Amino acid sequence: MDILNIKIFLREHHGYLKKSAIRLSERLNADLELCETALYEARREAKEVKDTNANNNESVISEFQEFLDKNEIKPEDVASVKFWQTMSGKQRFSVVTKSETKSIRDIKKEIEDFTFTYSPKKINSYFYEPALDPVAYEISLPDIHYGKLHELSLKAVEDQFMSIVKELVAKAEGLNIERFILPIGNDGMNSEGMRMSTTKGTPQQDNGGWKDTFTGYWKLMVKAIDFLKSIAPVDVIVISGNHDFERMFYAGDVISGWFRNDLGVTVNNHYDSRKYYEYGENMIMFTHGDKEKPADMPLIMATEQPEMFARTSNREAHCGHLHKEMVNEYRGIKVRFIPSICPNDEWHKQMGYEAKRTGQAYIWNKQRGLEGYLQTNVRI
Repeated sequence: MDILNIKIFLREHHGYLKKSAIRLSERLNADLELCETALYEARREAKEVKDTNANNNESVISEFQEFLDKNEIKPEDVASVKFWQTMSGKQRFSVVTKSETKSIRDIKKEIEDFTFTYSPKKINSYFYEPALDPVAYEISLPDIHYGKLHELSLKAVEDQFMSIVKELVAKAEGLNIERFILPIGNDGMNSEGMRMSTTKGTPQQDNGGWKDTFTGYWKLMVKAIDFLKSIAPVDVIVISGNHDFERMFYAGDVISGWFRNDLGVTVNNHYDSRKYYEYGENMIMFTHGDKEKPADMPLIMATEQPEMFARTSNREAHCGHLHKEMVNEYRGIKVRFIPSICPNDEWHKQMGYEAKRTGQAYIWNKQRGLEGYLQTNVRI
């Protein structure tokens, strides 16, 4: 065994520093002269470490006393002191005084005293101040399929629709609504009328004659618009669906004529299947969503309305058709499929097509874009 390994042994077994070189030689079966040399060097190193620690201890004790004097802390007021050594070998300490320590009993007493003496302020009423920023409030209720044969009568469908509209307006209390956006259609009616089928010819079971369902639908929309325009101007967007592509255009013309002299109502019944709406820095494309691929909609928006696209920074596409909520984002543009409040007919029930019947309204800030939405669920 060489001298280096002997010194390593001595560092790990301090007791052999007090023993003779002979004992160390016997223990390690090492050369006696090497053991003598290793013992001499190890004892010298140990003494140097001891002297250094003593000097450090004297220094840190002196610093500790200076700390007490500087902060006017009496030794008897010290609850505990913790000493430690840094990686560089410097001594450090921390002091906790008796005034900084609390027993569990003291803490428990403080909590009990606070509990028994605390009295919350009584608030008699709540009030909401309108938000400073004006907003556009989009009430979007697609796919009501007015006239579809299901468990609700036409009167019940009308009552449910108006109830949802009023609930969404009530939930907007506190918003500074400067105008309503009201997309209508999106399969507003269940069939194309006399044919009682979808636009492509799929037979439909309707609850009532085609004249009754056509007249009932546009009158229901007029009723909703009248309610909303008593609060703020209304921008109506007419969107044809795959069940009522023709009839929805006719209904839109009737509604446009009804409000032709009303400055508080605008009606966009342009024959294009996709409608665009601009509000501040916001661009919304309204489409039924049965023809376009969602991933293609951002490019369609930029191609069909390049100037509006350039003026705006917040852009979304709002669709119906699926009767359920689904949101995806493509190249920074959200494509939002909006849920429906329509109950299922017998065929959809048999096929297991179920979705939460929900009405939603969207809050648009002119600069910041869509800031959230409010929702009300159909009571079943």
